Amino acid sequence: MVAILYRMAAGIPGDVNRAQHHTVEAQLIQPSGSTGHPTAYGIPVVLDGTSHAVRAVVAGDIAGGLTGPVVYGLLVRPYPAVASQDVVGTSTPPLNGPCDVLRRGYMAVTLSGGNAAVKGGQVYIWGNTATGSHIQGGFEASSPATGNGFALSGATFMGPADANGITEISFHIA
Repeated sequence: MVAILYRMAAGIPGDVNRAQHHTVEAQLIQPSGSTGHPTAYGIPVVLDGTSHAVRAVVAGDIAGGLTGPVVYGLLVRPYPAVASQDVVGTSTPPLNGPCDVLRRGYMAVTLSGGNAAVKGGQVYIWGNTATGSHIQGGFEASSPATGNGFALSGATFMGPADANGITEISFHIA
């Protein structure tokens, strides 16, 4: 009899889960050196008002309270992506050019903050500068203090995070 000693990982940040239920579109990524250049896959992105490219959430996006920028989608990790250099789960977005953005579907993401996610729980985004366990643009399971983040409209957790802090969220699925 075979003993399974470890739980299978919940996913890889930026991977689209449940492929039959998703909408992904091509966009241009905010060039490196610009404010908000995405540095990871599986993060919320907004449309930059000047370049019209997608970029990460930055501290200046938070107007106060739980109102934040309109999240355009979630940055999708392409597969394969330069297979000789892409160690699964550690790759970073390109410095510029095209990218894929999940507009509707399910995605594996990294949970930050200190609270556990629960199935059906509201998803929040930490929008302020990174501090402690809070990551700028990171997904959180509890409401950040006023001025630090916002609720991600149309997003819910699909269950708790695994030992590596990876969980699944649904985004704009009705």
